[in-house]
Amino acid sequence: MTPGARIEAAIGLLHTIGDGGAPADDTVANYFRRHRFAGVKDRAAISKHIYGVLRHRGVIDWWLEKHNALRDARRRMLAQLALYEEWNPDQISRACDGDQFRPGRLDYGETQLVEALAGQKPEHRDMPLDARCNFPAWLTPFLERALGRDVSREMGAMQTEAPLDLRTNLIKTNREEVLRSLEMEDIRPGPTPLSPIGLRLYERVPLGQSETFKRGDVEVQDEGSQLAALMADVKPGMRVVDFCAGAGGKTLALAGQMKNRGHLVAADVAGKRLERATQRLRRAGASIVQRVTLTGARDKWVKRHAEGFDCVFVDAPCTGTGTWRRNPDAKWRLRPKDIEELTAIQADILDSAQRLVKPGGRLVYATCSLLMEEDEDQVEKFLATHPDFTLKPIADVWRDTIGTDCPVKGDMLRLTPAHHRTDGFFAAVMTRKAAPKKPKKAKEDEAVDDAVEAESEIADENSDG
Repeated sequence: MTPGARIEAAIGLLHTIGDGGAPADDTVANYFRRHRFAGVKDRAAISKHIYGVLRHRGVIDWWLEKHNALRDARRRMLAQLALYEEWNPDQISRACDGDQFRPGRLDYGETQLVEALAGQKPEHRDMPLDARCNFPAWLTPFLERALGRDVSREMGAMQTEAPLDLRTNLIKTNREEVLRSLEMEDIRPGPTPLSPIGLRLYERVPLGQSETFKRGDVEVQDEGSQLAALMADVKPGMRVVDFCAGAGGKTLALAGQMKNRGHLVAADVAGKRLERATQRLRRAGASIVQRVTLTGARDKWVKRHAEGFDCVFVDAPCTGTGTWRRNPDAKWRLRPKDIEELTAIQADILDSAQRLVKPGGRLVYATCSLLMEEDEDQVEKFLATHPDFTLKPIADVWRDTIGTDCPVKGDMLRLTPAHHRTDGFFAAVMTRKAAPKKPKKAKEDEAVDDAVEAESEIADENSDG
């Protein structure tokens, strides 16, 4: 493909993604499946164009508004080329010559735009925080509340490309064996800084072709997500529920910690997503998993299995603000009403899921959100209305599971890209108070109770008759 053809493809895909359209990763993947002629370099260039616009859209839109230009896919692409990819006006004009498969010729306003942007530094002193840090303006108070003075630093980290993290499948192997296996395939990851079972790849590799991956020895999972799952501290032989299992990432992590011994339920309202987990479960050798499709948070299955599990893991649906490194388009799809709707859903899910926890059992609440409304606030409201649960200090949990000093302060786990080089993740661990032991009754008291109960049953039968 010519440079112009790559730009035209990127503009078309950006238009499809749009404001609130299909997720970028699905849109791009579907395009490449339909256009097999696109080579490796073509795919890399098109992806660079697209994700560049999505990551830098706040800055790009500020410049477009400054120059009275339309904020559409074509103009955003032109600005991306000029500001971030450092194309000069002549290069842009040659690529956009209107020939077959290439963008149409620049009009007068577009020519003026690319000439004005040529050589400009992307950030300008007049830019507000949201434009400079590339997030929707309405999110400013939410992010400032959660991140304080670190907003600029954290949002800057969100604009970088996330590394590829792998989780060792403890059902089949250990991290040291996986390292040796991958090195034999000329793949050289390093250990993740915090997760004792994670590996980090510092360059892109065709992982799907790796025999180590095909055998199910590793799974793709961000280090933050691995750590959240480790906080559940599940053990072999336990009864465990992954209440919002989705495609099974956390389910697989939990199965590994359980050494594939016990009973693990993967529950979700999205039956199709659970079905897609089948192949992953089979490859990983996770035979203890039972999949349960729920009709909703209040499904009768929950009532039938009340207080029947040692641990319930709730990876709640959320805004996904912690995953913007991987999904930069997601920030532009968010709307103010989403926070209100999602926090209500989270509270309902948490209130329902807690019914499954047995006395002395553990409830883990996790999100991939940075917002306190979805994280600390949600936990505090839950504890205020469920006095039989107590919050377990995360430093204690970390020491028991990881064996090192906890990298966060406070009683809940909050991981961020700038501070911990993970996706943004939150986790809180709560335990249900054990049922008080009933004092033993004297034999005489038991005899009296039995007599009273028998008389009551006879009275009930007579009244029914």
